[in-house]
Amino acid sequence: MELPIILINFKCYEEATGEKAFKLAKLCEFVSFEYGLNISVAPQFADIKTIAEVEIPVFSQHIDPIESGAHTGHITALSVKEAGAVGTLINHSERKLDLGKIRRCVELAKNYNLISVCCSGNVEESKAIAQFAPDFIAYEPPELIGTGIPVSQTKPEVIKRIVDEVKRINPNIKIMCGAGISKGEDVKRALELGTVGVIPASGVVKAANPEDVLVDFAEAIK
Repeated sequence: MELPIILINFKCYEEATGEKAFKLAKLCEFVSFEYGLNISVAPQFADIKTIAEVEIPVFSQHIDPIESGAHTGHITALSVKEAGAVGTLINHSERKLDLGKIRRCVELAKNYNLISVCCSGNVEESKAIAQFAPDFIAYEPPELIGTGIPVSQTKPEVIKRIVDEVKRINPNIKIMCGAGISKGEDVKRALELGTVGVIPASGVVKAANPEDVLVDFAEAIK
């Protein structure tokens, strides 16, 4: 996985559903190729297979801590892998799991060669998740999600502490951050604090002109 990374969470926004999701992914692909930047996307489950045709990495928004079997309505690691995802979010603040389930999801992601991006809301949760050795931990304070108030500008000391604490536990885990990321300067500051990327959502998906936002991100990094 090339770094730095901009991993855009499509959530369940209407602006990123079905055909609109595919068009947004194609736009991400264009900016990614134009600037030589890793822009990845996490669409809704029903859109993974279609969007996997686009030449950028696709992540699942969630997996359940289960193997294949009689689990109606659940999402398996195998199913998202077969649909074309290269990785998955785990424990997003809008899809919280307890620590035991997070551990199992990380194990399943490893078993199916999926990149694991575990979200955390604070330092202590980040340290606990680090014990499971996911590929990434993404710090996203829930109180800032969707506010437009960038975590990298308002909680720099927390980001830096998470980077330092997780590195002490497992130096192979990489740190990302999200919540309120909507400008290039937000991304640049996040990288200066020791992260390897960001996870924006509404700041891109619901923007009046998503291309302008993506280009602003890319130019700030370059």
